[in-house]
Amino acid sequence: MISRLKRFFNKSDAESAGESNEDRVHRLNVATSALFLEMARIDDEFTAEERETVLGILKEKYGLSEEEAAALVAEADRELDESADLWQFARRINENYSVEEKVEIIETLWQMVFVDGHMDSHEHYLMNKLKNLLRLSHKQLIDAKLKAKRA
Repeated sequence: MISRLKRFFNKSDAESAGESNEDRVHRLNVATSALFLEMARIDDEFTAEERETVLGILKEKYGLSEEEAAALVAEADRELDESADLWQFARRINENYSVEEKVEIIETLWQMVFVDGHMDSHEHYLMNKLKNLLRLSHKQLIDAKLKAKRA
């Protein structure tokens, strides 16, 4: 039983040990995209404007074409549907991104929150949850929010 648990928890480490840098970057892009998607649809309403915002961010942030961004969204959407929670995505990000890069993700998420001009309670909850999952402080969260509002 214990050996089975060890294999389970070490599975992703073993998988990532043999992956190429390109694969690692792609998995990180999927993880980040999953967070963007979760924020866009947290209020149970994924509008065309929110979809265009996510696609625009992915095109700008990763230099993707429209088709590549749409494929990344589709893959992130599949992974979100198959996941029990956001921990697996946050884990990938925490293992590979600096604090500054994680703050940049939070800033982007804040921009998404304010696309429609206001923040609802679901978005507020998710931002605080992601702050904790990404191991950021409350100050970093608020500073990112203020920066996103100024943008």
